[in-house]
Amino acid sequence: MSAPTSRSVLGVAVIGVGTMGADHARRLRDVVSGARVTAVVDTEAERAKEFADGLDGCTAYTEPAAAMAARDVDAVLIASPGPAHEEAVLGALARDLPVLCEKPLTPDPVSALRVVEAELRLGHRRVQVGFMRRYDPEYARLRRLLDTGDLGRPLMLHHRHRNAAQPPWFTGDMLITDSVAHEVDVTRWLLDEEVTAVTVLRPRPSALAPEGLDDPQFVLLETESGALADVEIFGHCGFGYQVQAEVVGERGAARVGDEPGPRVSTAGRWGGRITPDYLERFADAYDRELQAWVDAARTGRTTGPTTWDGYAATAVCDAGVRSRREGRRVAVDLADRPALYR
Repeated sequence: MSAPTSRSVLGVAVIGVGTMGADHARRLRDVVSGARVTAVVDTEAERAKEFADGLDGCTAYTEPAAAMAARDVDAVLIASPGPAHEEAVLGALARDLPVLCEKPLTPDPVSALRVVEAELRLGHRRVQVGFMRRYDPEYARLRRLLDTGDLGRPLMLHHRHRNAAQPPWFTGDMLITDSVAHEVDVTRWLLDEEVTAVTVLRPRPSALAPEGLDDPQFVLLETESGALADVEIFGHCGFGYQVQAEVVGERGAARVGDEPGPRVSTAGRWGGRITPDYLERFADAYDRELQAWVDAARTGRTTGPTTWDGYAATAVCDAGVRSRREGRRVAVDLADRPALYR
């Protein structure tokens, strides 16, 4: 590994300027210190140009490789659709560029493992995967509480993940691969162990869900030590965005994700507000995630969720998709964890 070099300002290429990429570019411009967007990439040339024109010193590209070759690009943020991630990450690794890749690392465990193997050949970490809940202050406090041992051994972990609605092209599989993927990573991170098996149950679908979409779903995760985690994933709850988690230990329980204040009492009623979407609910987590990535990349380091974390989550979700389709418990097929990620 070459010696780390310090950069006063990190030039970032943002690949994919849809909802997530555009939000990250805004964050890099307005919130995060030590970086600026020097390139944007999108398959739609006009959209890329229009976006780049709104950022000082930014160039538009339609090919990730061209952006990565630019002299003013020091790092890569990948927010394109999942099927395009592998090629972009491998291209960045070939140039030894720091990467923040939105989840999923890739859409399937075979391609995700290829990315792991490419980083192993490089000999050092360069990829951080975008599991932003690890940077949410509530989840971070829950992890620290578990580390103290005050709750005893964790026995169960209950997750609730509700969206007001999903895009019309959302599928039953995507409820696992694009939504439950976060609970998979949080479970692995909080309990510090791998998920070994998945069972997906399908209650009767909500009338609010599009025809043919099995929504909600109930996902049971088994871990190495025998702890269990369950996930209620509800893509069309209709009333807002809720993400909650409760750890039940031998000597106590702890919960995060309750609605923030203020709770108002007036005119014979009491209540509060439910956040409408993930961009608002996890705004602080995204800020912290990007700042941590930039701070590390400027000094030649990589922190946060690893390529292995991205691969492991994809492998668990793959088992979940098979369980959903086949109606049975499915064991997770996971490769041996390399020393680089221990």
